[in-house]
Amino acid sequence: MLEARNICLEVENGDESLFLLNEVNFCIPRGHFMAIVGPSGCGKTTLLKTIAGIKTATDGTFVWEGRDLSEDGDFEPHEIGYVPQFSIAYDELTVDESIESAARLRVVADEDELNDLIDNVLAETGMTDIADRQVKLLSGGQKRRLALAMELVSSPRILLCDEVTSGLDPRSEREIVQLLHDLSRKDGRIVISVTHSLAQMELYDSIMVMVRGNLAYHGSPDAMNHYFGVRNFEEVYPQLAMRAPEEWRMSWLKHRVAYYQRLESEHVRKYRQLGMQPPPPKAIEDQEAPVPSFLVQMMQLLRRRFMILMRDRTQLMLQIAMIVVFPILVALFSSKGQDQLLTLTDTTSGDIAAEIQAQQAQAEVRARVGSAVSGIIMFEVILLGLMGSNNASREIAGERLIMEKEKFAGMRVGAYVASKVTFLTILVVLQSIWMYAFVQFFWEFRGDAANHLYFLLMANAAMTSVCLGISANCNTPDQSSLLSIYLVGFQLPLSGAVLALPDMVEVFTQPFISAYWAWSGSIEGGLNPDVLKAVKSIVQTSFSAEGLCQAVLWGHVIVGIALTWFGCRKARWD
Repeated sequence: MLEARNICLEVENGDESLFLLNEVNFCIPRGHFMAIVGPSGCGKTTLLKTIAGIKTATDGTFVWEGRDLSEDGDFEPHEIGYVPQFSIAYDELTVDESIESAARLRVVADEDELNDLIDNVLAETGMTDIADRQVKLLSGGQKRRLALAMELVSSPRILLCDEVTSGLDPRSEREIVQLLHDLSRKDGRIVISVTHSLAQMELYDSIMVMVRGNLAYHGSPDAMNHYFGVRNFEEVYPQLAMRAPEEWRMSWLKHRVAYYQRLESEHVRKYRQLGMQPPPPKAIEDQEAPVPSFLVQMMQLLRRRFMILMRDRTQLMLQIAMIVVFPILVALFSSKGQDQLLTLTDTTSGDIAAEIQAQQAQAEVRARVGSAVSGIIMFEVILLGLMGSNNASREIAGERLIMEKEKFAGMRVGAYVASKVTFLTILVVLQSIWMYAFVQFFWEFRGDAANHLYFLLMANAAMTSVCLGISANCNTPDQSSLLSIYLVGFQLPLSGAVLALPDMVEVFTQPFISAYWAWSGSIEGGLNPDVLKAVKSIVQTSFSAEGLCQAVLWGHVIVGIALTWFGCRKARWD
């Protein structure tokens, strides 16, 4: 049994307080199917999210099977399922793969048990025949069934559904409502559905009517028209506007005992008509349902991410194009950095004009080589930074709501972050090594090649990590992409590689510019002495020590991962 006792949700609205929920009380027995209806903005979804624990009530408490959730701990992930308005499946996956992914993240089982579970859920939701169909090819009704199937893998005792029939045709809507009705009859499950529609009301065991955060009615569908003094359900909403919300709440408080008695008797009668006994008020304690381990969840998330990448042709082709084209762009300029530096020899000829001419030639070659070497290294660093931004800018923000839903179902934040870091690390390594190897073939690095490769890896890793942190803390993928683009756009001018910045500006900008540290570290710690001298002769920006460059780049990586962790921990449902 689920009981709500004086549930209030108060928020600040300027100088006043606004009650989104105002002393809501109800009691729902096991094996019950309830609809929450009411005009837009009446608090239906707010109440559902408060039951789920997504929103926290400012007063009152919920009691589940005699357990005060505010004192004895909230629902366990396996006890409750929540089907939100948004899609909780990836378009690139099939129906079977989506359900399998949900099961592997939530259920501890061997392969045979897992396969049986998936087959049973497919059959229960009527999706066996379309198990191999990709999500993007499903109809609206089929996507609703899939969302329900993904919740059923953990056999929740309470199933909360938010507008699962919205936008469906009448036939599909009735099929979904009938499915929810049938699910409520299995294992004494409570099913609560928020809906705008007043169709198929006869399939519900009870109807809860909300008006501006107040409970106006909760009782049998057969008694609702009588209570509101109307002839059909469609007249209920206009009738609600005839009285103040507080008046409806007070009216219900006066009459609820009689309507609850009728509701209880009808609940028993419906079960007996089906040849069943109503579930007892308190069932035997559920067995513990542990969540899969950190490693199991991480590997499943990583496997799913690569599967999505290989099926997302747009993203895959963009990755291939960047890996192929960017090194070619660098190689086009490689010939400018291949000139050999000239060395003056001692002469006793006394030909001063010849010596001056030789010095001028040497200066010209040194300037040409220094400029080319510095430019090529910076070009590599900037392009790898752009790759890093593309890798991570939408990685979390683009699937934020799905991630929130999976956190609600028991996915560990650490496993999610670890899967993202592992996936992006693989991309970083492949991109950086290919950039280094391709350019090295046309333009041999004149110095410590391993050190140069190391700083190319760090340039990509630093930008990828910081952009991942941005993605984890943004509400939308467009917002994250825009901030990441700005970050990449400022790399070149604020690094000082092209034009030396004033000292007072460098102090504030350089700590945040990973391109400067990768460029500086690769030059200062990797170039041959003669080439390094040539570079320094034409670059006005000062270089930092190799060790400091490494430390700052690692700092960017650590800060980016920390931002990712804290951004993923914070709930961002809206």
